[in-house]
Amino acid sequence: MKAIGGEYEEMACDYLESKGFRIVERGYISPMGEIDIIAVMGDFICFVEVKGRGENSLYSPLEAVTHSKQKKIIKTAVSYIKKNGIALQPRFDVVAIDSDKNIEHIENAFGSRRYYI
Repeated sequence: MKAIGGEYEEMACDYLESKGFRIVERGYISPMGEIDIIAVMGDFICFVEVKGRGENSLYSPLEAVTHSKQKKIIKTAVSYIKKNGIALQPRFDVVAIDSDKNIEHIENAFGSRRYYI
């Protein structure tokens, strides 16, 4: 399954770069959690969760990004921002890839207001 996830992340990076994003980091891991892709677009630092779904999946990729997953991503992002002295506005995106390899990019998919420290 990790190989498929890596393929989805590669596709997501290619897609984001084609839209003008600058990829800063991939597979960022901290004690708080993991972020698939960290990218910059304009005044935003974007923390991107990549989700793929097979043709028989009952749930959308966005539904797979649960509140607990969002909380981990946000805490990891806060840690990354503090560690690296980032002054850009944080944003949390989801890139969803279906079984036909169609890509849907959901900008600002969830917020951090209630979790931000």
